[in-house]
Amino acid sequence: MKVLDCIALTISIIGALNWGLIGIFDFNLVSFLFGNMSWLSRLVYILVGLCGIYLIRFYWASEDV
Repeated sequence: MKVLDCIALTISIIGALNWGLIGIFDFNLVSFLFGNMSWLSRLVYILVGLCGIYLIRFYWASEDV
């Protein structure tokens, strides 16, 4: 489970950095690297979204502490 947690966190951080670049510099790194809404860029966006949903479980895990 720890490996999956680290992968999800890494992908979410990449997504957050991309949003930061969009907000600050109006530069979309995913579109720059993979094309504007190509199948590969859509896959990246889907993975970031799924990882975000997966990481929501940490809110309930923190109640166990």
